[in-house]
Amino acid sequence: MTTTGIGSGPGRALLALYGLFALAAGARAAVQIATRFGEAPVAYSLSAFAALVYLLLTVALARGARRLALAALLIELAGVLVIGTVSLLDPAAFPDETVWSGYGRGYLYIPLVLPLVGLYWLWRRR
Repeated sequence: MTTTGIGSGPGRALLALYGLFALAAGARAAVQIATRFGEAPVAYSLSAFAALVYLLLTVALARGARRLALAALLIELAGVLVIGTVSLLDPAAFPDETVWSGYGRGYLYIPLVLPLVGLYWLWRRR
């Protein structure tokens, strides 16, 4: 029996979404950091960090690096949950939104759902 990689088959959709999110979050963070960093340095830095996590996940899925993907998915999920909760409890701490603010509200809550789907995919592909 042959097994398919974590970035093949339906995993390609996950790979494409993470690639898209890496690009979107990275571009947004780059513009914010370059033009308005002083307004919300924590928020913009967290968006850049999220972009790096998404890029790491894209590479891990493409290469079939299961452990790396698992670690990055857990970091992403923790980030979404912690930043999402803090941004709702203390909105003043985030004068501008991050990718993970409000559990990804600005991105249609996809950042909240995506790591759960990713973890499910890894679990199914083991």
